Amino acid sequence: MAEQDSAREVDLDPVVRIVSRYVQHHQMAPDQLLTLIVEVHRALAGLGRATPVQQPPKPVVPVRRSVQQDYVVCLECGYRGRTLRRHLRVAHGLDVAGYRTRWDLPTTHPLIAPSYSARRSTFAKQIGLGRKPATVVAPLPGSGRRRRQPSPER
Repeated sequence: MAEQDSAREVDLDPVVRIVSRYVQHHQMAPDQLLTLIVEVHRALAGLGRATPVQQPPKPVVPVRRSVQQDYVVCLECGYRGRTLRRHLRVAHGLDVAGYRTRWDLPTTHPLIAPSYSARRSTFAKQIGLGRKPATVVAPLPGSGRRRRQPSPER
């Protein structure tokens, strides 16, 4: 019944003009013409109406409880894991920046469990990553350019 009321509100003359101009410049199958007319009519009927206001998303768990010592929780679906980067990309199609923007999280909000991060840091330090070399290595003899000897005058 609401569609019948909107049909009375829309003047068909603009619909006819828009569809005819479109068909003049584009090739269409006859069965597509009806779909085009209906879509143009709906678009014109919807003009001037307020679009529904979307409510901001509500997280599955409170943001304060999303970071635990041994795991982090995805605010989208409640997934618990040591890291969220891959889960966000695969399950939700989000990157880290998009996730933080969507949930209004600061850049300091961790997406890796603190205990997992500390364990990886300790391991990296044990194998020597992140350290600068203790001594400066001298260049090997003969590896540099040789000076050109002046040629004797002829």
